[in-house]
Amino acid sequence: MRAGFPDFRLGNVLATSFTGTLSERHGNAVERIPTPQRLVDWLVVNGLAVDSCTIAQLDLARELRESIHAVATAAAVQDALPVSAVKFINDCSAQGRAAAILTPEGKRRWRLSSASCVEDALGVIAADAISIIAGERDGKLALCASPTCQAAFFDTSQSRTRKWCDMNTCGNRQKKARFNANQRKNTRSAIDPRPWLG
Repeated sequence: MRAGFPDFRLGNVLATSFTGTLSERHGNAVERIPTPQRLVDWLVVNGLAVDSCTIAQLDLARELRESIHAVATAAAVQDALPVSAVKFINDCSAQGRAAAILTPEGKRRWRLSSASCVEDALGVIAADAISIIAGERDGKLALCASPTCQAAFFDTSQSRTRKWCDMNTCGNRQKKARFNANQRKNTRSAIDPRPWLG
């Protein structure tokens, strides 16, 4: 990771990992792709390498990110999908040029051509979003239980009861807060073991 920028949150699902490039949406928001080069870095890490990115392409990427977030959030809570966000996702998917390839391990990956641009990579992300929102993959969309995050994520756990978008961040933060609250409660009880006698 480049010094001075927040780390990427990497998940197993491309589309929801992309929406995670803006985290803590209901707290102190953290922008993880603040510059065109940071978007290029994120795309490289996710197997969608492109040579360069302009400010206009970064703006396009952020609009796709917010469209996916809006549609995934609506799908997770079973609301009507926002029409303008659906249209934007569809448009990005239609404009992208990439080929699906099969790896020796039997996984599907996307291959961009050497002349590919950011729009082609965004087309792959949009197509991934369409497949999870349409229910084509085994799992379900859910929202992070952290009140400052509430990110949409794709739950592939066996029970489909995962609560956190990322156990290493939101989950640990909530467990630590619960632990600290219990410690304070126990400390107060130890100081005055018989509060009912006051």
